[in-house]
Amino acid sequence: MEDQIKEMLIRHEGLVCNPYKCSADKLTIGVGRNLDANGISEEEALYLLDNDIKRVHEELDKSWGVWRAFPVQARLVCIDCCFQMGITGWMNFRRTRALMEMGCWLESSEEILDSKYYKTDTPNRALYNSRQLALCHQKAMSNKIKRSD
Repeated sequence: MEDQIKEMLIRHEGLVCNPYKCSADKLTIGVGRNLDANGISEEEALYLLDNDIKRVHEELDKSWGVWRAFPVQARLVCIDCCFQMGITGWMNFRRTRALMEMGCWLESSEEILDSKYYKTDTPNRALYNSRQLALCHQKAMSNKIKRSD
């Protein structure tokens, strides 16, 4: 019976994977999900987030595989930036990414602040990510000191 219900509702409502305005002028998605009235549950939001994180990993792997070799903090910056601005937006950060590839963490942390991302878009988020890259520099320097002992 559950399958019959799904078939009937999909036939009547349609299955639309992007938000749209239904005939009652309500923001709708999926199979007649009225987002204006019902929104989504936390469980649904976390399910979507898991899918988005997987997509970001795949996009980064396809477009810039070197990111996997970076320290954890730098990988998190890559994921956060790609999540926020999309892979195309993150790929436009050519100087920042080139510095990251060279392991120039402090310089890349400064470069990320020389952007619209920091200056107008989301300054607090950009500053956080800049600090994460600076931590990579600090840890790299700490590791050099330990090795020289």
